[in-house]
Amino acid sequence: MKESQHDNPATPEEITDRIWELAHKIDICMLTTWNGNEQRSRPMSARPRRGESVVYFLTDVEGEKNAEIASYPRVSLSWADNGTHRYVVVSGEGVISNDRAKITELWGTMDKIWWEDANDPTIRLLTVTPDRGEIWDSPNALVSGVKMLKAMVTGGAPELGDNASVKM
Repeated sequence: MKESQHDNPATPEEITDRIWELAHKIDICMLTTWNGNEQRSRPMSARPRRGESVVYFLTDVEGEKNAEIASYPRVSLSWADNGTHRYVVVSGEGVISNDRAKITELWGTMDKIWWEDANDPTIRLLTVTPDRGEIWDSPNALVSGVKMLKAMVTGGAPELGDNASVKM
């Protein structure tokens, strides 16, 4: 099922492919949780796994997000590539676990910033299973600027690219 703001000929499969492609390419995303009163977002290094239909994160055993996800598992993930004007938002269910095999599998060199090695007992795995995704795929900055200038002169709304959502 596709919902689109523009006449976008993309199929739901193509939209889903693009969401996974951009999530993989951009890496850092904003993870948004809910604590019952307010939302809170923080940057996290995402490890999207299309074949498993999940997005993984390594996280610490300490931290408010773990308790928030335990109480309110609905989360949002958002990626922004400002240089190419491409944006992705995914919502789904998050679960924190102590899956040591998956933590070891996902471990990377950059994780040494936070932990000594993959065997650190304070590392936890956050697994997000997406159920909805949305993409904004715009032309480059020069094209967008020209379209906005034209809209200012003509008084019309600029066509800045495609926006589509899909159930994942």
